[in-house]
Amino acid sequence: MSENKTAIVTGASDGIGLELARIFARKGHHVTLVARRGDRLETLAAEIVAAGGEAPLVVPLDLCAEGAAERLEAALAEAGRSVEFLVNNAGFGLIGRAAELDAAEQLASVDLNIRALTALTLRFLPSIVAARGGILNVASVASFMPGPGFAVYYASKAYVRSFSEALAEELKGVVRVTALCPGPVRTGFQARAGFDFNGEMMAMRPALLPASEVALQGYEALAAGRRVVVPGLVNKFFVLTGRLAPRAVLMPLLARAQRAR
Repeated sequence: MSENKTAIVTGASDGIGLELARIFARKGHHVTLVARRGDRLETLAAEIVAAGGEAPLVVPLDLCAEGAAERLEAALAEAGRSVEFLVNNAGFGLIGRAAELDAAEQLASVDLNIRALTALTLRFLPSIVAARGGILNVASVASFMPGPGFAVYYASKAYVRSFSEALAEELKGVVRVTALCPGPVRTGFQARAGFDFNGEMMAMRPALLPASEVALQGYEALAAGRRVVVPGLVNKFFVLTGRLAPRAVLMPLLARAQRAR
């Protein structure tokens, strides 16, 4: 890897983002760790160094704050780093009826899942193109269908997948762009969204994959230049049936699933 190149990983303090940072570091990339919780980033950075990796650049940052992309760019410039890879992993969702959930929180999820992801991509795209690098956007199996009871999140992830696939075509032969579309993973995201995998939701447990496995499949798909990857056979089946099932049948089933969660 070139000495001044880096791979930005957002949401690197937990779950899939943390595992992706570990994988990029293990594969010899310098990594820039971005999340709000700086203490967790420092712990991860120390772990990467202890494992023989290059010391990461740690940037505690709220990506929804005004000027966040500019502050990240300034931190990279100060460290003498240019961006080769961008991993847009940060995101969250809220389960419940849109009319009953807090409007400000729902809009905050749109800001993070869509606006911040797009802002970072556009900000660092010239550097990524120059390096002939790659972009890994973490979408979801939710991106393949509407989600009553989780409406804003499903819609935001549909944007992420659509944006990623379009960029992949625009940048074909120059930059690899991959949309990682996991199903349920036990992470801090699930707790914040309000998931409960007990009771009726025990049926979803076969779809659960470790964050480390999801991250590895995402990294390998990016390296291979695949546009979309859905980890896990159960999740692949879920996506296929979701595409084929009539909406009049699918929507009530999805709504019931979200109520069970």
